[in-house]
Amino acid sequence: GVEIVVAFMRVVGVFLVEVSPKGVTAIMERLRTILQEGMVDKRVQYQIQTLLIQRKNHFADFPSIPEELDLVERDDQITFELSLDDETLQKQELLDVFCVDPDYDENEKVWAGIRSEILGEDDDGDSETDGSESGSGSGSDEEDEEEPDTNNGGDKKLTTVIHDLTESDLINLRRTIYLTIMSSATFEECAHKLSLLSIPNGRESELVNMLLECCSQERTFLRYYGLISQRFCLLEERWSEAFASGFVAQYETVHRLETNKLRNVAKLFAHLFHTDALPWEQCFHVIQLNEDDTTSSSRIFIKIILQEMAEAIG
Repeated sequence: GVEIVVAFMRVVGVFLVEVSPKGVTAIMERLRTILQEGMVDKRVQYQIQTLLIQRKNHFADFPSIPEELDLVERDDQITFELSLDDETLQKQELLDVFCVDPDYDENEKVWAGIRSEILGEDDDGDSETDGSESGSGSGSDEEDEEEPDTNNGGDKKLTTVIHDLTESDLINLRRTIYLTIMSSATFEECAHKLSLLSIPNGRESELVNMLLECCSQERTFLRYYGLISQRFCLLEERWSEAFASGFVAQYETVHRLETNKLRNVAKLFAHLFHTDALPWEQCFHVIQLNEDDTTSSSRIFIKIILQEMAEAIG
């Protein structure tokens, strides 16, 4: 509920400040109280903090009417107020039925004149653009006709391949994954949005590492991250292999984690193990229980995993 309020205030905040400033103040004070008392998880607290900052900036990034939609001057706007209880209201149900318009071309010209009058468009400009489009279209047709001749002549164009070594695509992918994880209301919504990102093959570790990092930063373990990871492991085999590789990497570097981060990561993998989302033999082969091959951190890591699995399985 709090996330819905935050999202709603972000969109309509500018309008509400103009219509009911006292109501906006009351809502913000309530959200500030929720933030101070820690009544929600860390992800929602971050959203509330962002909303409070946007409130100080007068919601500058969220105008009430986007510029691309603010096409008609306010003085030229004509609004009609209708009451659903009005007995004289005409339904005009035939508008929902498709009918052939015999005067379609004439009506379109009338509508084009009305639209140009309201939006301030020039008919000459439209005709010029239409002419240019038709000219470009005819030119493209001519080019298409001429292309076989050039190809038959044996002329070849050399193309230069540019490799982007700045890894800007990788940075944008990480940013998108993080924002999707932190802004989703449920794990189902988050998993659906992440699956739509079409993460390329070979980049599965970016999602795995981001989930582990976000989970480790929480004060306590949230099943939200475990359910997202479980959904991906059951989705495709490449994701289960990626999480198995993530387990091996975490186990080998577990001594670098703080106690709270270690506990959260261990509980996440325990969730994957006891739900059979991750194959045991693909992960546990890296564990060698002896004094030389383990550290105090790795033994605590294994202990937490086994305790969580025993508690969940029974």
